[in-house]
Amino acid sequence: MSTEIDYGNLNKRVVFTENDHRHAKLLVRLRYDGLTQSGFFRHLITGYIEGDERIQEFIDSVKTQSLKKKGKSKKLRHQGKQNIQELGLGEQKLIEDLFDLIAEEHPDL
Repeated sequence: MSTEIDYGNLNKRVVFTENDHRHAKLLVRLRYDGLTQSGFFRHLITGYIEGDERIQEFIDSVKTQSLKKKGKSKKLRHQGKQNIQELGLGEQKLIEDLFDLIAEEHPDL
């Protein structure tokens, strides 16, 4: 999921409190999905840091921000994605270019 360089110690704790009932419901859902608490939160944090569109849409829906600012943020993200695609900087374009290079170097494959 992440291509980030892994450095430093794993000694930072992210802590918050929750009531017993919600914690129990979380544990049941995690067990059902086959996840651990730490794995679940690490995946969410990675998605949030990397700007995963699904997580960002959820964050936009819950954060306290005016409707005008939410609309502007969404519009700017959409424009940024369009610019990446138009400039050929997207991941799909890089994969296609890689296969084109391989085909040029090794036409017999």
